[in-house]
Amino acid sequence: MTKKEPLLPAGGTEPQQAQEKPYWKFLAKLAITIGFLNLIWRQVDFGIWKHHEASMLAQCSQVDPLFPSQDSPSLVEMDKFLASTKFRNESIARVSGVVQVPSQSYDDLGPVGEDRRWDTMYGVAAYLEKAFPLVHSTLQLEKVNTHGLLYTWEGSDKLLKPTVLMAHQDVVPVAEATVGQWTYPPFDGHYDGEFIWGRGASDDKTNLISILEAVELLVDAGFTPQRTLVISFGFDEEISGRQGAGRLAQVLIDRYGKDGAAIIVDEGAGVSKAWGSSFATPGVAEKGYIDVEITVRMPGGHSSIPPPHNGIGVTSELVTLIEANPHEPRLHAENPYLGLLKCGAAHSPEFPSKLRKLLPSHRDTTCHQKDKLALEAAKGGAEIKYLFTTSLAPDVIHGGVKNNALPERTTVLVNHRVNVGEHSSDVKARITGLAEIIAKKYDLTVHAFNNETETPRSITLSASADTLEPAPVTPTSVEGVTPYSILSGTTRALYGPDLLVAPGLSTGNTDTRYYWDLTQHIFRFDPGWDPEREGLGNIHTVDEKLSVVAHIKATQWYSLFIRNMDQSSVA
Repeated sequence: MTKKEPLLPAGGTEPQQAQEKPYWKFLAKLAITIGFLNLIWRQVDFGIWKHHEASMLAQCSQVDPLFPSQDSPSLVEMDKFLASTKFRNESIARVSGVVQVPSQSYDDLGPVGEDRRWDTMYGVAAYLEKAFPLVHSTLQLEKVNTHGLLYTWEGSDKLLKPTVLMAHQDVVPVAEATVGQWTYPPFDGHYDGEFIWGRGASDDKTNLISILEAVELLVDAGFTPQRTLVISFGFDEEISGRQGAGRLAQVLIDRYGKDGAAIIVDEGAGVSKAWGSSFATPGVAEKGYIDVEITVRMPGGHSSIPPPHNGIGVTSELVTLIEANPHEPRLHAENPYLGLLKCGAAHSPEFPSKLRKLLPSHRDTTCHQKDKLALEAAKGGAEIKYLFTTSLAPDVIHGGVKNNALPERTTVLVNHRVNVGEHSSDVKARITGLAEIIAKKYDLTVHAFNNETETPRSITLSASADTLEPAPVTPTSVEGVTPYSILSGTTRALYGPDLLVAPGLSTGNTDTRYYWDLTQHIFRFDPGWDPEREGLGNIHTVDEKLSVVAHIKATQWYSLFIRNMDQSSVA
């Protein structure tokens, strides 16, 4: 057998002993290259962030504190009186007194003049007339639809659009079953040294009284406005405001025309702490609203011979599917919470690093993409999440008429609050798709928002008549003199320049839904703030209460704001 020779390398020489490859040199070069590239990327990334940070600072410009420039000696004395113990005691008595009027509004109230339960509102008007004699002898008072209170303080310059201040007289009812749970009776207006307790103290009789207190004192100080001031008090805000604000708004639109007012301030978001800073967040938008009623029709029969799934079971399965497929958080470009995030990133030392990192690359996403910034921000809790998420809540359900008869018709109402940047049509499309899944499973027909007559073996979807799209977003420019800059400057004048002002919104709706045509400058803002006792004061629940410090601050704010608007060049 012939011995095989080793293969020779090219060139024909004998192979030399294998040399170790210098891997360490290669790895060292690779590490140096990666480090150099990383350094370059950090510089680029830092530059991009610095550019974005500068942009956010520009978008969250803070105006200087704004004080009235024309103060008479009597107005100076008025400001001192607002800070006095005497005013504090008088103000406590006024708020306590109006809380004692049980102006509850119920969902099933009939028309004004027919349903006698409206008569409690006479007590509010009578109380205000007694508590504020100068307001009622100086301003013109019109009663719209009996209980709507419309005050007008005519200004000397008819070319200036009016300032409109709003509040509502009605309160959420107190359930009889909960009366015993209150620390103090809900309509006693009890003062404990810090808080005034009672239904409506915080929502919204504090603003009702603060506005009138400010005007009463201004009249007493001899202030005469050049800009007309309008005060509009509805009486059914808690049940959607149709008979109150709906009628008041139309009077004002008819009187002043479309875009005929300079600014509207109504109840809304207030001042709170976030990321190591204090923010005033006047609401510049509102979510939309749509109730979807689902009706499931299935064969009846005797309950002793039931099918595997009857109408109640099928309805329950659909409700479970709806709850299992909630709308995702999305921060659309027009959503004010995105502006608040930019303000936090620009000004707040404790702003979360994850949010800071995601902000520069945030863009509107399609329904098939995740919004990473919104998902991260939503980790702040439900109160944060639903500022930029369409909510859904099955609230009312009916089905069946007797214990031995299968239900032939089952209904459920699902309430939605529509995210800013989205539409009621998005809600309809999603819930239709889910209904079709259940319909296919049980061989049912779907009638989706087309006003078709219900048929046997069907799922019918219909929208409530009071469907509301998200509100137009109020401009927040501070270039020159703008309504937003005046509101911001007034707020920083009262609370100091460390307070930041940023756009905000609330998850509910106010009476301003009827005033969209009157002005584009609508702010939903509760100006009273007590930094030692933050919170909403248990509105809509047991032990509602109001910080007296916050209430007096609100009166001071309205006094400053009326004068600042009066002296402004806003058309």
